[in-house]
Amino acid sequence: MLQTEFSFVLPKGYIDDNGVVHTEGTMRLATAMDEITPLRDPRVRNNEAYLVVILLAQVITRLGTLPRVTPAMIERMFAADIAYLQDFYRQVNDAGMHSETAVCPNCGHEFDVEFPLLGEL
Repeated sequence: MLQTEFSFVLPKGYIDDNGVVHTEGTMRLATAMDEITPLRDPRVRNNEAYLVVILLAQVITRLGTLPRVTPAMIERMFAADIAYLQDFYRQVNDAGMHSETAVCPNCGHEFDVEFPLLGEL
């Protein structure tokens, strides 16, 4: 079965209007429309860097006990959390590479090896 939602923990956390820090959340897989919709937004047309704000607000399905995530909330996040979420987004949505742990037959050292998935060569 395809996993479509993934849990994360922010390194700093989002501080809501009541001073509550929210660190745990879930992100769903992005759709083509999720990546197209921000391009229509005038804020993105004026500043391409704003694309990540709109995109993250669309794919984060839960953040702590908050009822929903909005672009305004993403704007107020710490830079470390935005960087973490961007990296997490890439990990969740990038199906181009697969990683496996390999073991050296001579010394027993374990290391990760990345290779393309079938059809991605």
